[in-house]
Formats: sequence, structure tokens, C-alpha cells
Amino acid sequence: MTSSPEHFHTLETTAASFGVAITPALRAAMDINDPHDPIAKQFMPSVHEAFIHDDELSDPIGDFAHNPTEGLVHRYPDRVLLKIASSCAVNCRYCFRRDELTTPKPPLSPEALQKAFDYIRTHEEVWEVILTGGDPLVLSDRQLKFIIDTLNDIDHVKIIRIHTRLPVANPTRITRELVAALRGAKPVYVVLHCNSARELTDDARAACARLIDAGMPMLAQSVLLRGVNDTTASLTALLRALVETRIKPYQIYHGDLARGTSHFRVALQKGRDLIGSLRGVISGLCQPTYLMDIPGGYGKILLTPASATPKGDGWELTDRHGNKHDYHDALITTDSDKTAP
Repeated sequence: MTSSPEHFHTLETTAASFGVAITPALRAAMDINDPHDPIAKQFMPSVHEAFIHDDELSDPIGDFAHNPTEGLVHRYPDRVLLKIASSCAVNCRYCFRRDELTTPKPPLSPEALQKAFDYIRTHEEVWEVILTGGDPLVLSDRQLKFIIDTLNDIDHVKIIRIHTRLPVANPTRITRELVAALRGAKPVYVVLHCNSARELTDDARAACARLIDAGMPMLAQSVLLRGVNDTTASLTALLRALVETRIKPYQIYHGDLARGTSHFRVALQKGRDLIGSLRGVISGLCQPTYLMDIPGGYGKILLTPASATPKGDGWELTDRHGNKHDYHDALITTDSDKTAP
């Protein structure tokens, strides 16, 4: 990579457009002498972010198309996303909400939160509430306890799910007091975002154990990322490390069409081949599903031959309603493509 003044100017621009945030725990886990370090690749800005592919979107999974009230996404009949926080402990450079999270904002206001609770109360089909953001665990124990207690009081809500990166990004946040705040009458599932076995340090594993030992089952979701986990060896290491930590690998996402992230995406066929290479080779406990959020808000699909079919130089995707959507990988594929504007 060049170190010209133009290179540094572009790097400063990309860092400014989506701020750099990394915790001491993940910084300590980096190998600064390794240019291919899988942790550094996820959090350190790159000049490649200045390349915006024509197919990339500010809202790549279409949250805003299913937004009945502020902070709430109701895309599927039996569950809602409740975006209670607007910041994270770290800024993942491939984040599908990077445009939404670029400008720091306060958590969901008490008034907006109350409207979201009112919506959930009046929609009895809502069986599960997924707390997300940002990262829900950046909120205080008191705020989290209030939210958990309120959801526990809504009879038709049976399951609470929390999506977080904090156990690996800031293991010291997972205190006994936090664990107590999250526990309640209804099951709480914690879904960890983790992309590399290197993130599962001894401290991170201990933080996960505090949640699991308190009766909160843990699952993991990952994003398939070029240069981070896009080999059979790196995926095997990640999935085995999760299971060894008593975390069930749940989902691996195909990279979303977030703006400035084409250098992270893996070709869909390569992703399918990679996941297929795990079958019959590593334990069934380690097997995730490989899926994609169809751009535009049409929902998730498993990337099976039945739902993702080659079409011309791209793909035809079939959503859960049977509707067809064209899709292109939107990759940086050549050295000239990697030249930032």
C-alpha cells in the first residue's frame, strides 16, 4: 500500500466519515506487526472505504421500510428489533448501520422508548423482542434493568434477545451487576458478534462464562469478511473457538451492501463453497447457517441453491414471499478498483 500524501489524506477522510473506535481489549489483541491481522482489518480505517460502489446503500437491509415508530423495526410477524442504543464500544468498518451511527446520538429517549413499548403491547403477535442498536450493553445497568423489567411485564412477549459485541470488545463490562440487571422471569438469549477466533481472548471467554453460568444461553453471529475469516482454516478456528466457549454458532452473514465496504465482501459463490466445505469435516455443533439480508428490506434468506440462483453476471434471490430480486456481488476485484477516488 502506498504511503503518499494522497493516501494519508484519503485515510483521514475515511476515518472522519465514520469515526475510529476500538477498545483497549481489542487493541491489545491485535498483532501490530502483522499486516493481515484479522482484528486490525475490522476496526482500522482503510482507503478502500472511499470507493463507493454503485449498488451500495445507506440503509442496505431496509430497516426504515419497517419502522412503525422511532427505534422499532417490525419486519417479521413474531418479533421486533428495539434499537435502544445509538452507539457501540467499537466501530466495525463493515457495519451495515455505519451511516446511521456516524454521528453520535443519545440513546432512545424515554418518550420514544415508551411509544415502542406501547406498540409492542398492542401487537400480541410479538413473541420475541431483540435488543440492538448500536450495542445495547453500552447502556447503564439501571437503564437495562428497566427495559428488561418492562418487557417481562408484557404477557405475550416470551423471549428477549440481546445482540452485542461487548463480551469480546470490553469484557470488563460483563459484571455481576450487569448480569443481574439482565436476568428476569423470561428467557434472555445473548447473541455475540464475533468474526475471528483471535477475538476470544481469555478475558472474553470469562465474560461469556459469566452470562452463560447465569442461565443466559449464548449464540454467535458473524459476517463473512475478506481477509478476516474467508478461508476454511479461519472459519474452522472461529467456529470451534465459539463452541469451546459454550457458544453455539448461529448465523454467518454475507456482507451487506453498506457504503464503502466492497473491499470486505466475499463473492457469494465463494461464500457458499466455504460454508459447504465445513460439512462433514467439523462437528455439527460448529455448523452455522449462511444467509443474507436482501437489499431493500425484503428480509433474510438462506443462501441455498433454491433461494439464490445464478443469473447473468449476478444472482436472482427469492424472498420468503416467493418474490424475485436481482443481486450483484458489488466487490472490489482488481487493483485498479482499489484505487480510492
